[in-house]
Amino acid sequence: MYQPPQFQSKDRAQALQIMRAHPLASLISVDDAGLPFVTHLPLHAQERGDGLVLWGHCAKQNAHWKYLQARPQAVVTFLGPNAYLSPQIYPDLARVPSWNYVAVHCTVKATIIEEPLAKDRLLKKLIGDHEPAYKQQWIDLGTEFQHKMLAGIVGFELQVVDLQCKIKINQHRPESHSALHDMYASGNDNERALADWMVRLGLS
Repeated sequence: MYQPPQFQSKDRAQALQIMRAHPLASLISVDDAGLPFVTHLPLHAQERGDGLVLWGHCAKQNAHWKYLQARPQAVVTFLGPNAYLSPQIYPDLARVPSWNYVAVHCTVKATIIEEPLAKDRLLKKLIGDHEPAYKQQWIDLGTEFQHKMLAGIVGFELQVVDLQCKIKINQHRPESHSALHDMYASGNDNERALADWMVRLGLS
Protein backbone atom coordinates (compact mmCIF):
# COMPACT_ATOMS: atom_id res chain seq x y z
CA MET A 1 0.00 0.00 0.00
CA TYR A 2 1.04 3.59 -0.49
CA GLN A 3 2.94 4.52 2.67
CA PRO A 4 3.99 8.15 3.19
CA PRO A 5 6.45 8.03 6.10
CA GLN A 6 4.34 10.29 8.34
CA PHE A 7 1.55 7.69 8.36
CA GLN A 8 3.63 4.53 8.64
CA SER A 9 3.48 2.58 11.91
CA LYS A 10 6.17 0.01 12.62
CA ASP A 11 4.67 -0.95 15.98
CA ARG A 12 3.28 -4.49 15.65
CA ALA A 13 1.23 -3.97 18.82
CA GLN A 14 -0.70 -1.20 17.04
CA ALA A 15 -1.28 -3.44 14.02
CA LEU A 16 -2.53 -6.26 16.25
CA GLN A 17 -4.85 -3.87 18.04
CA ILE A 18 -6.40 -2.88 14.71
CA MET A 19 -6.72 -6.48 13.50
CA ARG A 20 -8.33 -7.68 16.72
CA ALA A 21 -10.70 -4.74 17.02
CA HIS A 22 -11.74 -5.04 13.35
CA PRO A 23 -11.43 -8.76 12.53
CA LEU A 24 -13.53 -8.78 9.37
CA ALA A 25 -10.74 -8.92 6.79
CA SER A 26 -10.48 -8.98 3.01
CA LEU A 27 -8.54 -12.02 1.81
CA ILE A 28 -7.23 -11.35 -1.69
CA SER A 29 -5.85 -14.06 -3.98
CA VAL A 30 -5.45 -14.64 -7.70
CA ASP A 31 -8.04 -16.85 -9.38
CA ASP A 32 -7.45 -19.23 -12.28
CA ALA A 33 -8.06 -16.42 -14.79
CA GLY A 34 -5.36 -14.28 -13.18
CA LEU A 35 -7.82 -11.83 -11.63
CA PRO A 36 -8.06 -10.78 -7.97
CA PHE A 37 -10.50 -12.90 -5.95
CA VAL A 38 -11.72 -11.44 -2.65
CA THR A 39 -13.43 -13.08 0.31
CA HIS A 40 -14.57 -11.07 3.33
CA LEU A 41 -14.19 -13.12 6.50
CA PRO A 42 -13.25 -12.85 10.18
CA LEU A 43 -9.70 -13.87 11.04
CA HIS A 44 -8.05 -14.75 14.34
CA ALA A 45 -4.66 -13.05 14.78
CA GLN A 46 -2.14 -14.92 16.92
CA GLU A 47 1.48 -14.19 17.73
CA ARG A 48 3.76 -17.19 17.33
CA GLY A 49 7.33 -16.65 18.44
CA ASP A 50 8.61 -13.62 16.57
CA GLY A 51 5.99 -14.06 13.88
CA LEU A 52 2.29 -13.63 13.33
CA VAL A 53 -0.33 -16.08 12.07
CA LEU A 54 -3.92 -15.52 10.93
CA TRP A 55 -6.52 -18.30 11.16
CA GLY A 56 -9.75 -18.52 9.24
CA HIS A 57 -12.03 -20.63 7.09
CA CYS A 58 -14.40 -20.40 4.18
CA ALA A 59 -17.25 -22.50 2.86
CA LYS A 60 -16.09 -25.55 0.93
CA GLN A 61 -18.20 -24.32 -1.99
CA ASN A 62 -16.13 -21.12 -2.07
CA ALA A 63 -13.33 -21.73 -4.59
CA HIS A 64 -11.02 -19.40 -2.68
CA TRP A 65 -9.40 -22.25 -0.76
CA LYS A 66 -8.48 -23.91 -4.05
CA TYR A 67 -6.78 -20.73 -5.22
CA LEU A 68 -4.86 -20.62 -1.93
CA GLN A 69 -3.85 -24.25 -2.41
CA ALA A 70 -2.61 -23.59 -5.94
CA ARG A 71 -1.03 -20.21 -5.19
CA PRO A 72 -0.34 -19.91 -1.45
CA GLN A 73 0.80 -16.28 -1.47
CA ALA A 74 -2.04 -13.85 -0.79
CA VAL A 75 -2.83 -10.47 0.74
CA VAL A 76 -5.05 -9.77 3.74
CA THR A 77 -6.34 -6.30 4.57
CA PHE A 78 -8.00 -4.98 7.71
CA LEU A 79 -9.76 -1.60 7.72
CA GLY A 80 -10.21 0.10 11.06
CA PRO A 81 -12.09 3.30 11.88
CA ASN A 82 -12.28 5.85 9.08
CA ALA A 83 -13.95 9.20 8.57
CA TYR A 84 -14.17 12.29 6.40
CA LEU A 85 -11.78 15.14 7.13
CA SER A 86 -13.33 18.56 6.59
CA PRO A 87 -11.11 21.54 5.63
CA GLN A 88 -13.04 23.52 8.25
CA ILE A 89 -10.57 22.26 10.88
CA TYR A 90 -7.80 24.48 9.49
CA PRO A 91 -7.21 28.10 10.51
CA ASP A 92 -7.01 29.15 6.84
CA LEU A 93 -9.26 28.43 3.86
CA ALA A 94 -6.65 27.28 1.32
CA ARG A 95 -7.23 23.60 2.15
CA VAL A 96 -9.05 20.62 0.65
CA PRO A 97 -11.05 17.71 2.11
CA SER A 98 -9.47 14.33 2.78
CA TRP A 99 -10.20 11.03 4.53
CA ASN A 100 -8.60 9.65 7.67
CA TYR A 101 -8.29 5.93 8.43
CA VAL A 102 -6.27 3.17 10.02
CA ALA A 103 -5.48 0.00 8.06
CA VAL A 104 -3.28 -3.08 8.09
CA HIS A 105 -2.09 -5.02 5.06
CA CYS A 106 -0.48 -8.46 5.41
CA THR A 107 1.30 -10.51 2.78
CA VAL A 108 0.67 -14.12 3.78
CA LYS A 109 1.58 -17.68 2.89
CA ALA A 110 -1.39 -20.03 3.19
CA THR A 111 -1.55 -23.61 4.44
CA ILE A 112 -4.86 -25.43 3.90
CA ILE A 113 -6.44 -27.19 6.89
CA GLU A 114 -8.82 -30.05 6.10
CA GLU A 115 -8.37 -32.46 9.05
CA PRO A 116 -11.53 -32.30 11.24
CA LEU A 117 -9.80 -31.95 14.62
CA ALA A 118 -7.57 -29.18 13.29
CA LYS A 119 -10.62 -27.39 11.88
CA ASP A 120 -12.37 -27.78 15.23
CA ARG A 121 -9.42 -26.16 17.02
CA LEU A 122 -9.50 -23.32 14.48
CA LEU A 123 -13.23 -22.76 15.04
CA LYS A 124 -12.67 -22.58 18.79
CA LYS A 125 -10.14 -19.77 18.27
CA LEU A 126 -12.81 -17.75 16.46
CA ILE A 127 -15.48 -18.68 19.01
CA GLY A 128 -13.12 -17.45 21.73
CA ASP A 129 -12.78 -14.13 19.93
CA HIS A 130 -16.45 -13.44 19.39
CA GLU A 131 -18.66 -15.51 21.72
CA PRO A 132 -16.77 -17.63 24.28
CA ALA A 133 -20.03 -18.84 25.83
CA TYR A 134 -20.91 -20.56 22.54
CA LYS A 135 -18.05 -23.05 22.98
CA GLN A 136 -20.09 -25.25 25.33
CA GLN A 137 -23.12 -25.08 23.05
CA TRP A 138 -20.94 -26.20 20.13
CA ILE A 139 -19.65 -29.14 22.19
CA ASP A 140 -23.18 -30.08 23.29
CA LEU A 141 -24.36 -30.29 19.67
CA GLY A 142 -22.58 -33.65 19.48
CA THR A 143 -19.89 -35.09 17.25
CA GLU A 144 -22.22 -36.14 14.44
CA PHE A 145 -23.52 -32.59 13.97
CA GLN A 146 -20.04 -31.13 14.43
CA HIS A 147 -18.54 -33.36 11.76
CA LYS A 148 -21.34 -32.47 9.38
CA MET A 149 -20.68 -28.76 9.87
CA LEU A 150 -16.89 -29.18 9.71
CA ALA A 151 -17.23 -31.06 6.42
CA GLY A 152 -18.75 -27.93 4.91
CA ILE A 153 -15.74 -25.68 5.52
CA VAL A 154 -12.05 -25.54 4.66
CA GLY A 155 -9.69 -23.91 7.12
CA PHE A 156 -6.41 -22.17 6.53
CA GLU A 157 -3.41 -20.91 8.42
CA LEU A 158 -2.02 -17.67 6.98
CA GLN A 159 1.58 -17.05 7.98
CA VAL A 160 2.31 -13.32 7.80
CA VAL A 161 5.52 -12.72 5.86
CA ASP A 162 5.17 -8.94 5.55
CA LEU A 163 3.16 -6.50 7.64
CA GLN A 164 2.24 -2.91 6.82
CA CYS A 165 0.29 -0.67 9.18
CA LYS A 166 -0.96 2.77 8.16
CA ILE A 167 -2.43 5.25 10.62
CA LYS A 168 -3.52 8.37 8.73
CA ILE A 169 -4.91 11.00 11.09
CA ASN A 170 -3.35 14.25 9.85
CA GLN A 171 -0.16 13.73 11.86
CA HIS A 172 1.73 16.09 9.52
CA ARG A 173 -0.70 18.98 10.07
CA PRO A 174 -0.30 19.95 13.75
CA GLU A 175 -2.25 23.18 13.23
CA SER A 176 -5.36 21.00 12.73
CA HIS A 177 -5.02 18.63 15.68
CA SER A 178 -7.03 20.45 18.34
CA ALA A 179 -10.00 21.21 16.08
CA LEU A 180 -9.87 17.76 14.46
CA HIS A 181 -9.90 15.97 17.80
CA ASP A 182 -12.82 18.06 19.03
CA MET A 183 -14.76 17.40 15.82
CA TYR A 184 -14.13 13.65 15.92
CA ALA A 185 -14.71 13.32 19.67
CA SER A 186 -18.27 14.62 19.25
CA GLY A 187 -19.01 12.57 16.13
CA ASN A 188 -20.13 9.06 15.21
CA ASP A 189 -18.53 5.77 16.29
CA ASN A 190 -15.84 5.87 13.61
CA GLU A 191 -14.96 9.47 14.37
CA ARG A 192 -14.78 8.85 18.11
CA ALA A 193 -12.50 5.87 17.49
CA LEU A 194 -10.19 8.10 15.46
CA ALA A 195 -10.24 10.66 18.27
CA ASP A 196 -9.06 7.88 20.60
CA TRP A 197 -6.23 7.08 18.18
CA MET A 198 -5.23 10.74 18.20
CA VAL A 199 -4.92 10.56 21.99
CA ARG A 200 -2.79 7.38 21.77
CA LEU A 201 -0.49 9.05 19.27
CA GLY A 202 -0.18 12.22 21.34
CA LEU A 203 -1.95 14.37 18.73
CA SER A 204 -4.35 16.02 21.15
